[in-house]
Amino acid sequence: MKSFRADYVFSIIADPIKNGIVTVDDEGKIISVSTFAQPGVEVEQLNGILCPGFVNTHCHVELSHLQGQTQKGTGLVEFIKDVQKLRVADDDAIAKAAAAADQQMFDNGIVAVGDISNSANSLAAKQGSKLYYHTFIEMFSFLPERAEIAFQNALELQKQFKPMATSITPHAPYSVSKELFRLIKAYSDNYDNLLSMHNQECEDENKFYRYKNGKFIDLYESFGMDISYFKPQARNSLQSIVPLLSSRSEILMVHNTCTNLKDIYFVKRFDRKINWCFCPNANLYIEGRLPKVELFLDEGFNLTLGTDSLASNDKLCILSEMRTLQGAFPSLTIAKLLEWGTINGARFLGIDDEYGTLEPGKTPGLNLLTGLDGLKITPETQVKRLL
Repeated sequence: MKSFRADYVFSIIADPIKNGIVTVDDEGKIISVSTFAQPGVEVEQLNGILCPGFVNTHCHVELSHLQGQTQKGTGLVEFIKDVQKLRVADDDAIAKAAAAADQQMFDNGIVAVGDISNSANSLAAKQGSKLYYHTFIEMFSFLPERAEIAFQNALELQKQFKPMATSITPHAPYSVSKELFRLIKAYSDNYDNLLSMHNQECEDENKFYRYKNGKFIDLYESFGMDISYFKPQARNSLQSIVPLLSSRSEILMVHNTCTNLKDIYFVKRFDRKINWCFCPNANLYIEGRLPKVELFLDEGFNLTLGTDSLASNDKLCILSEMRTLQGAFPSLTIAKLLEWGTINGARFLGIDDEYGTLEPGKTPGLNLLTGLDGLKITPETQVKRLL
């Protein structure tokens, strides 16, 4: 066994413990969390905060080779065009970048990842990883006649990732037809199937659904797609697609940059298991704006954090996401941010029996945070992975 003492221990399930001690066995399993040392066990004294390993609920490991290649601040539609143009690369280069991204997350104290995949390019990195992965096989098809093909292709890709945790999921409201949503719903009604969907990353997404205008019209034209069948819905994208989702699945809405209070109240009226994920650094990278995080507080939802991909972020680090949120929303407490970055993500992924909190019997990883201002995250705050 070994023990670590720090200025504070945030177990996440209880109030922080001043001068707390975390004792673990050789496998990293938590033995005790208290103010008392285990008899005969030497205690390593540390300055800072001890907390569980981080859970990254939204990433695209397979896009790691695109780091530094996309333009910042051009908006979502131009970003999508960039990714589509640049994502095809040498398989070895993609695999090496994915493995490096996996190691980067490990070094930054991340223990579990909800990762989006459109191909098997991240498979080798995940098979050799020390991290837990849930792979979301993502589907695109805004053309109704291609719904069945897209669905069957996703099921075939899913087989390649077995026996790792996987599910099939829609990409976004603007890239999935009602016909494909219906196929996903039927599948989700009959199988355990976590959903993770990009949501309201830009105002043009809502404009397209409300009025069928804006930059997405240009996007479809650039892809040579005839979307004459689509009729304006007279309401935001989120309100249009929530009724099409299964009431049986846990659903993660990712980004939510342009989600408003009416959208939130609309969701609360439906029998859907909605979770929300914030990826603030990617939002700033792509759109130059942040979601209205304060609207989601105290509404009873499970809130989580993600990094998005290295195509839209400079690093894969949950602490970096917390730092951005702390700077933009000073009233957020470190306790709240740590909750979003640990147990809430573990709950969504269904792994909270092992991850997310410092409790005896769990192996959640152990991080040390230093460079804080009291109990505030600062630009100088760093994370060191201890386990």
